[in-house]
Amino acid sequence: MCGIAGFWHPNSQGRYDEPNALKRMTNAIFHRGPDDAGAWDNGAGLFLGHRRLAIVDLTSAGHQPMTSPTGRYVIVFNGEIYNFQALRKALDAAQQSPLPWRGHSDTEVMLAAFEHWGIAETLRKLVGMFALAVWDRTRETLTLARDRIGEKPLYYGLKNGALIFASELQALNAHPSFDAEVSRGSLAQLLKYAYIPSPNSIYEGIHKLPPGSWIELNDAVLASGTIGAPQTYWELPTVQSGSGPTLSDAEAIEQLHELMRTTIRDQMVADVPLGAFLSGGIDSTLIVSLMQSLSSQQVKTFTIGFDNPGYNEAEHAKAVARHLGTDHTELYVSGADALNVVPKLSDIYGEPFADSSQIPTYLVSQLARTQVTVSLSGDAGDELFGGYNRYQFLPSLWRKLSRVPGPARRLVARLIESTPPNRWDSIANGLNPIIPSSLRVRLPGEKLHKLAGIMRYDSASQMYDRVVSQWPNATDVVIGAHTMSSQASVGNSDFASWMMRQDTLTYLPDDILAKVDRAAMAVSLETRVPFLDHRIVEFASTLPMSLKIRNGSTKWILRQLLYRYVPRELIERPKMGFGIPLHDWLRGPLRDWAESLLDPQRLASEGYFTPGPIRAVWERHLRGQGNYQQQLWPVLMFQAWLDRKRII
Repeated sequence: MCGIAGFWHPNSQGRYDEPNALKRMTNAIFHRGPDDAGAWDNGAGLFLGHRRLAIVDLTSAGHQPMTSPTGRYVIVFNGEIYNFQALRKALDAAQQSPLPWRGHSDTEVMLAAFEHWGIAETLRKLVGMFALAVWDRTRETLTLARDRIGEKPLYYGLKNGALIFASELQALNAHPSFDAEVSRGSLAQLLKYAYIPSPNSIYEGIHKLPPGSWIELNDAVLASGTIGAPQTYWELPTVQSGSGPTLSDAEAIEQLHELMRTTIRDQMVADVPLGAFLSGGIDSTLIVSLMQSLSSQQVKTFTIGFDNPGYNEAEHAKAVARHLGTDHTELYVSGADALNVVPKLSDIYGEPFADSSQIPTYLVSQLARTQVTVSLSGDAGDELFGGYNRYQFLPSLWRKLSRVPGPARRLVARLIESTPPNRWDSIANGLNPIIPSSLRVRLPGEKLHKLAGIMRYDSASQMYDRVVSQWPNATDVVIGAHTMSSQASVGNSDFASWMMRQDTLTYLPDDILAKVDRAAMAVSLETRVPFLDHRIVEFASTLPMSLKIRNGSTKWILRQLLYRYVPRELIERPKMGFGIPLHDWLRGPLRDWAESLLDPQRLASEGYFTPGPIRAVWERHLRGQGNYQQQLWPVLMFQAWLDRKRII
């Protein structure tokens, strides 16, 4: 795990001290690679920079930028290639005699593969997570590429005649040619989704390279001033759920078991200490169970605990760790500890990012880094195997609502919304004595208002879009933002399968994976996500829905596999998530901070937001009329980022 940065500015030699410009870029991402730094240039305006976090081959043989055996290719690379040993054997077998390897890094193997198979074919053979830039001296082309699902970030753009690229926006900001305005459209997306979807970034003209794609650049492209669309080397399968081979339950579980064991065995290869995040939920528990079964030593596991019982999973994680026999470390943090992270968020994420679980993610990464350099996580189990409640709730609701005429649905929605969420909570509390505990819900008023919002729409895709939106009318709040395109139609697809695919294409890489990458790399910790081995992703896409959701049970196949390692009673409990009591903090210790950022005169003078709707939501939140943290946090994260940008 490392950080890369670079630029290509033909005929710019000496215009702005290019070597020092590159150094400033790589220094800006020092946290991604504190172990080593490297730089290379071709003498004609191309500069490649690298920050190294040494994981495999800790010697100088792993230093980057690295040149291929013939000198044709030069690479800077961020990530891990898990099948590099198999590729190395294949490359040796293809020669009359073994290649003269300098070390045992995956980077060296990748370069040799480029020599033998070419870049495009090598990308298809790689199993791993990566973002890379590789210069082809023969063809005088620069190729940027990113892994299939988007675990590793890569930003790029043309600014003032220079192509600039890097793992994080901070590095682009450090280049002398960087000059970009805030994208109003991206800001509206931030308010709507709490993250900015690829290929957009917070800046006009700066893009995220989409997952599973690569782009080849040359002098002509730079001279034209326009970068074309990236090419794809892999796409998330579009097959219908259940279109794969017909498997019995036992056969499917066994195939998944073997895939998971192979993947985790490969991802446990490291020349530095390795561990895992453990929340005690299904996904992280399965990952740790398999790790421990494959290890001759105790696996190091890490959990953050909170004093607030509504947000604390530490006791569940401790019970799982005790059962599996891991070397477990837990740290209970106070509200003050979590609040101390808030001022760091703009620096950690580089662009506004508003998934509030970013705070505990940073804290557990910080804890793990005290003992290990690599940590495996259970992310992506929900998207691939049906873990979110919406995969059950929305198809059932849509079947019922689609039978009701639109005007009638919208009338009921208005009636629900005429009563504030806190009033609905009071009504529900009054009915609790006569309602079975199994039918009681947390925050009923908030859920009723969300239901009312869903009832207004006339298609399944619109309903989904409403559920995943914080500000459905974000373009009315962001000044100068254009109407956003709607979600693709569900068409003839199974609604639940369609939602899982949408989440895997958008929410997973641009929220979940971005959150974990930036939080972990801020403390120089590498994270690995076994569920995102593309062979597991492809296998999951072919499974029938009955193996994912059965009799009201989510992630059914994962549960069956996990029962081989852990008793049911250790994991069968309501899904909690990885959150913080942000709604209470905004009314308490964060109130003054938020008030200063949401001051109406300030909002008006900055010119990004229409103050009225934001102030109305803030005041309703302060009065306790509902929990509006999801609407407020994206605004606050942008405002805090804007503050930090002014200082820099």
